[in-house]
Amino acid sequence: MRDATAPPETPAWLLRQPVALCPCGCIGKRQKASYLERTLTGGSDLMHQVMFSEDVARLPGVLQRLDPRVKLVGTMLLLVAVGLAHHITTLLAAYALVLGLAWWSRVALAFFIRRVWLFIPIFTAIVVLPAAFSVVNDGDVIVHLWTWNGEPEGLTSQGLFSAALIIMRVAVSVSLAVLLTITTPWGRLLNGLRGLGVPRLIVLTINMSYRYIFLLLEAVGDMYESRKSRQVRAVKHDAAARATVGASIGTLVGKCGHLAEEVHQAMVARGYRGEVHALDATKMAAIDRAAALTSVVLAAAILSGDRLLGG
Repeated sequence: MRDATAPPETPAWLLRQPVALCPCGCIGKRQKASYLERTLTGGSDLMHQVMFSEDVARLPGVLQRLDPRVKLVGTMLLLVAVGLAHHITTLLAAYALVLGLAWWSRVALAFFIRRVWLFIPIFTAIVVLPAAFSVVNDGDVIVHLWTWNGEPEGLTSQGLFSAALIIMRVAVSVSLAVLLTITTPWGRLLNGLRGLGVPRLIVLTINMSYRYIFLLLEAVGDMYESRKSRQVRAVKHDAAARATVGASIGTLVGKCGHLAEEVHQAMVARGYRGEVHALDATKMAAIDRAAALTSVVLAAAILSGDRLLGG
């Protein structure tokens, strides 16, 4: 299993190249794997590595020792404060705070930063950057790109500020959520939700989805492998192939329904009456109370600092 603290890298299933039957390739070549096959196998392996890896949550860091209810409430307070901030300076300070908490929790900063910035913030930048152009929103053009009817057009200072503000909000918010999930085992996180009064049906649904998504991934992989093993020629992307995909989806839905019924019967047979009991009960300690007070102070400091900058 890949170390969760190591920095991410390009998935091997995207870089893997088909090899020849011999080093010189003179006696033939292996058939190149399809994009669907590489996506299914690589995605399944990646999901197993990411979802089952709890190495960071087992480290003796400061956040790992806290009660999950305290971390949930503290994260929500910080998310609200970040969402109400209107200055990039405030968000940069909040991001520095998150990085400090990650370092204090023994999370590899390179891994943490890449895991956050390679996904949602970049996508957000692609979405909001068009609003920085003067043809979308009026403003003071600071980057002249072209001229239209004698007027300079390009990037405006107001648009760039708004785009940077949204990107930083998303980056800090995603960083807080990622820090919460990688420093808390999944079971304890769900116990914390239940302890905060989240309806047991919602918690149970999330828990069951988490546990059995891997089984469904394995079923999809088995179905694809069984179909591939019965092929004698290259698959054509025609109506028959699309019909096969549709039939496979229908079969998988049927398996899901059958599995859900079997799991429910097994739970009832073992005494399930609607409430899930955890083996490790959560208890509030002195460090948890101190952390709860600290999260309130930090959220208030973010809002107060942002208001002072606005004044």
